Amino acid sequence: MTTEQQETERQVESQDAQDQQLFRDDELQGFRSRWEQVQTSFVDEPRDSVQQADQLVSDLVDRLTSGFSEARSGLEEQWNKGEEASTEDLRVALMRYRAFFNRLLKV
Repeated sequence: MTTEQQETERQVESQDAQDQQLFRDDELQGFRSRWEQVQTSFVDEPRDSVQQADQLVSDLVDRLTSGFSEARSGLEEQWNKGEEASTEDLRVALMRYRAFFNRLLKV
């Protein structure tokens, strides 16, 4: 592997590490806050609490799905521009797909 390829790989891995966070901090806090409300309300309204939990999980899954769809679209754009892609461009695209694939397996 050339020095240029090694540098490219380091840059891709650095960007992928930044992209590892599934939710923005404010989204994460919102989901956690809603979960705390669900748990707190269980004592007084158990049925309503379970319905809220179901809705919260549904919202979370929807957000994950849209986030992964956006990430996938971004990956597609990198290599599918209707132009001839160099082997290096395709290698970088494959590295990003690998990182994305591994991220999906962690969920």
